[in-house]
Amino acid sequence: MVNTMQENDAIISTHGLNLYYGDKQALIDISIDIKPNKVTALIGPSGCGKSTLLRCFNRMNDLVDGVKISGECLFNDKNIYAKDVDVVGLRKKIGMVFQKPNPFPKSIYDNIAYGPRIHGVKNKKDLDEIVERSLKYAALMDEVSDRMHESAMGLSGGQQQRLCIARTLSVEPEIILMDEPCSALDPIATSKIEDLMIRLKKDYTVIVVTHNMQQAARVSDETGFMYLGKMIEFGDTVQIFEKPQEELTSNYVTGRFG
Repeated sequence: MVNTMQENDAIISTHGLNLYYGDKQALIDISIDIKPNKVTALIGPSGCGKSTLLRCFNRMNDLVDGVKISGECLFNDKNIYAKDVDVVGLRKKIGMVFQKPNPFPKSIYDNIAYGPRIHGVKNKKDLDEIVERSLKYAALMDEVSDRMHESAMGLSGGQQQRLCIARTLSVEPEIILMDEPCSALDPIATSKIEDLMIRLKKDYTVIVVTHNMQQAARVSDETGFMYLGKMIEFGDTVQIFEKPQEELTSNYVTGRFG
């Protein structure tokens, strides 16, 4: 995947992004630039708007009744909330991995082949190549090569999460959103997912919501700290953790609250 954007160009930009669930405002005037081929972490206490912001990037909030959104969210300089945007096409380009692994009740092979088939890939040789490439990228191929036609439900939790990442990769997205992808996993499985996130940024842009500040510090290049629906501080991860500019950020990363 060739990235033609320059280093300073944002792949996603928000300008004055506000979101309401009915009368409750969940996001307040969010303006950030997310760079390509980086891991960006969103941190903050529960209920601060991290997952809501993440779901703005591929319009998953559209599925919630009573949501109102104002402001702009640009993907490759195009407002994804414009009326002419093909949401299915958008979600192909901006894939999502959820908190709890959610493999389909199908074989390992069919989990990966599902997306390409929906998007018109029918040739078995092509599907075989996509499945193999996706599983290798997700560091899962060696563990499942002799079980491809067995149910994905028989995999461990960590394997299921890597399968879900492989399934996301199978349709060749540009961005991978991860909503607390390790919260249901043990430390060894978590370490494998973290290693994978770092590898993914060579070819993709990764945006991860995490409650685990150590994880954000380990894997991300940039970090956004959110509190009560606002983006309090956004910037280089080392700077956010070692020299935060805002007192609220400092209090959070040093464990004084949250």
